[in-house]
Amino acid sequence: MSNSSSISHFLLLPLADTRQLKLLHFCLFLGISLAALLANGLIISTVACGHHLHAPMFFFLLNLALTDLGCICTTVPKAMHNYLWDIRIISYSGCAAQVFCFVFFMSAEYFLLTIMCYDRYVSICKPLHYGTLLGSRACAHMAAAAWASGFLTALLHTANTFSLPLCQGNALGQFFCEIPQVLKLSCSKSYLRELGLIVVSACLAFGCFVFIVFSYVQIFRSVLRIPSEQGQYKAFSTCLPHLAVVSMFISTDLCAYLKPLSISSPSLDLTLSVLYSVLPPALNPLIYSLRNQEIKSAVWKLMTEWHQKN
Repeated sequence: MSNSSSISHFLLLPLADTRQLKLLHFCLFLGISLAALLANGLIISTVACGHHLHAPMFFFLLNLALTDLGCICTTVPKAMHNYLWDIRIISYSGCAAQVFCFVFFMSAEYFLLTIMCYDRYVSICKPLHYGTLLGSRACAHMAAAAWASGFLTALLHTANTFSLPLCQGNALGQFFCEIPQVLKLSCSKSYLRELGLIVVSACLAFGCFVFIVFSYVQIFRSVLRIPSEQGQYKAFSTCLPHLAVVSMFISTDLCAYLKPLSISSPSLDLTLSVLYSVLPPALNPLIYSLRNQEIKSAVWKLMTEWHQKN
């Protein structure tokens, strides 16, 4: 039997057993991470440099891109390093840092998606009050609240999880450190405190989900009352990408954490973990930001100016 004070490292679960498959996964992760870095980096640069893109929607898009970059940089580099050098080890402090960063960016992203839903609701249902309800100061306060809430959530979960005594070895059933896998190593009843905190967080997340559903019910009712088809199309074109990102974010998390134990297996767990931790940061810019005509025009202008300077 051992406890957390005697554990200096954890063993991560590899995605493959053979050297060839590990190299294949390395290449796939490299491609996905480069796509995420390029797409999100373009959005951040474009919104920051484009003075005409300082509207609330684009301000929140910039923050969303930052959370996506944080998520991909938290899990993928370590996994790629392990595949390339054929190792499984992550230090105890490194595991705690990875848990903190992952929960921080994922929580902040969920809160930002909720705020972006409010932005769409005000834009379509209360357009005359848009400038008042979503002024620059209000947007800054809401974004700061999302980041602060994510930080507090991550701090509480990380401190609570890594204060538990661990007596079930040090092998994690995941390719990166996450709270459920660490809890499986804890002793008997000692993990109930963290489970209680998870329940509280789940209730908060469910409250955000109810708000998103209620907002979109109101949005669709308002859109359907627009007399012109062109007006309806324009309204839907700004809402559906956000709805797609929210749906992907929530559905992958639910599949990963609420699937029945009877169908759980290491291969399925690893596949689901890739779906909710690696793919969304790469797909979000394509689904949401780069489909926006203003964003695409600004990206093209920024790249043209950069090319002319060089």
